[in-house]
Amino acid sequence: MARYIAIAGTIGAGKSSLTDFLCKQYGLRPFFEPNAQNPYLSDFYADMARWSFHSQVFFLTHKFRLQRELETQTLATVVQDRTIYEDAEIFAENLFHQGHMSARDHDTYRALYAELLKVLAPPDLLIFLRAPGRTLRKRIALRGRPEEQKIAPAYLKQLSALYEEWFSAYKMSETMVIDTSELDYLEDLVDRLDLMKKIEKYVGR
Repeated sequence: MARYIAIAGTIGAGKSSLTDFLCKQYGLRPFFEPNAQNPYLSDFYADMARWSFHSQVFFLTHKFRLQRELETQTLATVVQDRTIYEDAEIFAENLFHQGHMSARDHDTYRALYAELLKVLAPPDLLIFLRAPGRTLRKRIALRGRPEEQKIAPAYLKQLSALYEEWFSAYKMSETMVIDTSELDYLEDLVDRLDLMKKIEKYVGR
């Protein structure tokens, strides 16, 4: 039976790496975070207050369209790198709390998000990735995305705290937690076998 698996985690937690691994291991169809498609992203990182609403609405619209597409994938299990819930509950909320999104824009954004949720089906499994701040910063530096190099450690810390708060209240589907700072499923055979054992029931194996 086809399943919808979502991978959640903050910047640098290892979402794309896990998505790649699962798709190659089980022949699943991946759906990645559309960073390269966001026409506001570079402007956003340069001036968050001016471009936060534009950037977040782009992600929200794209994720809604994507998740509706996922719901029609009845022949194959799919894996999504970051969910619509994270865009709204983590990133938009953080921007609002930091003063980078006005109350007016935040109210408009939340109203749109609430309406979209009414027609979306949740994933069958949500995999939540955890990693300490030092690990996140190291991975961000290594992958070298120019727009991410100016991200402050305090910003990552705030995102991680919001992730923990959101995940503790998440009840829409089954969940799995992976500490990616301790798990080396790409190189370590024992870690890889342990991960495969946990996830195979969700991929029809």
